[in-house]
Amino acid sequence: MAKYAVLASGNGGNFEALARQMRDRHECVMLIYDRHKAFAAERAARLGVPALYVPYAARGIAEAEKEIAEALARAGAELIALAGFMRLLSPTFVVPRRGRILNIHPSLLPKWPGAHAIARAYEAGERRFGATVHIVDEGMDTGTVLAQEAFDADPADALESIEARIHDVEHRIYPRVVSAILDALAVARRSA
Repeated sequence: MAKYAVLASGNGGNFEALARQMRDRHECVMLIYDRHKAFAAERAARLGVPALYVPYAARGIAEAEKEIAEALARAGAELIALAGFMRLLSPTFVVPRRGRILNIHPSLLPKWPGAHAIARAYEAGERRFGATVHIVDEGMDTGTVLAQEAFDADPADALESIEARIHDVEHRIYPRVVSAILDALAVARRSA
């Protein structure tokens, strides 16, 4: 069983999908969140996953990332899954963990990187939507794409309907990709 941690900022839907779908196979050792009233923390409590609040505003980026790195090391996390973590991690944090930080993004990258991707695509008249799992690098949603799933929306579909369909896609593909990578890490560890 490999260990992973999740970083989130808000609702925690992707965090819960990961924790529930992979609980028999891999251990979510920690949820780290950066917004005081993030609902993700309540989900963690219900799931029995330890949670840590790291207030970026009070500590600054360097100190917050240092606290996160230390918590991840103590917990033995082999992989980090970003799940609605609305912060761009610094190169100081990313580079030593290259290839071991994943993100789920609600668009078909490279289109619509950054925040509010669904709304921006919808307002622009986009009809093809989906989600992307990618490796986190030093850029904004620029890392290697590991998986994508798309669907075509009807022009009459409301934004809320499209958002719900994208969340369904995210909850399906993210656990699959994270689990496959954790499986490979577990095999590599046993072979070493």
